Amino acid sequence: MKEQLFHKVCDDIIGREKDFMGIGTLSEKTVHSVLKNYYEANELNHEVKIEGFVADICNGKEIIEIQTRSFDRLRKKLSIFLQHFPVTIVYPVPYIKWIRWINPETGKISSPRKSPKKGSPYMIFPELYKIKNFLKLPNLRFKIVLLNMEEYRILDGWSKDKKKGSTKCDRIPLEMVDEIYISGLEDYKLLIPKSLGEEFSSKDFKAASGLSNNASSIAMNILNHVDSIQKVGKKGRLYIYSRSI
Repeated sequence: MKEQLFHKVCDDIIGREKDFMGIGTLSEKTVHSVLKNYYEANELNHEVKIEGFVADICNGKEIIEIQTRSFDRLRKKLSIFLQHFPVTIVYPVPYIKWIRWINPETGKISSPRKSPKKGSPYMIFPELYKIKNFLKLPNLRFKIVLLNMEEYRILDGWSKDKKKGSTKCDRIPLEMVDEIYISGLEDYKLLIPKSLGEEFSSKDFKAASGLSNNASSIAMNILNHVDSIQKVGKKGRLYIYSRSI
């Protein structure tokens, strides 16, 4: 993680003149732009066409795709890209987030309010499930990037205060907190909370990771699939797992 470089890229990207009415034409476009320039300064290597698909970054040695969600949209790309180069999927996660509301009539922006929710690297599991069949391929890698950021939302929702169902127009990164690099199957063990005991269930994983019941079950499925954990028994309706040696 290169903190000085990250802040320089943020200053360059965010410092460009922005017209409020143009914000939000692409989901989380500022986060995407900052990370693209952080991981590859040479813009000639941005948006490179490969067999009918466009890679966010291709430098002749590897491909980098920045994907905030919907990994299922990458399936066709991965089938092609992995034939040519190693592929790293960069997955940004809001670690600490401040919300700012935009009045669409006046353009006035509220002061930031801190969200009570905090992000974690474990949030990637539901996305990994969407490309489960690719995970054991040797050339597929992941970078989970924890970012502090401001999120701008338009007061256009259906509730009385216009907040529920509102439109998210952009996210502005403020600080890179951490990078978790999954370069091979052995590294998936980094996604097992250290606080877990020798043996644990999806319920234990839920408590340690802060994920929902469903996401915790998905996490067990993925970790078992990549051989980071193994089933060792059953307690009631719950399977019991241990870390693979």
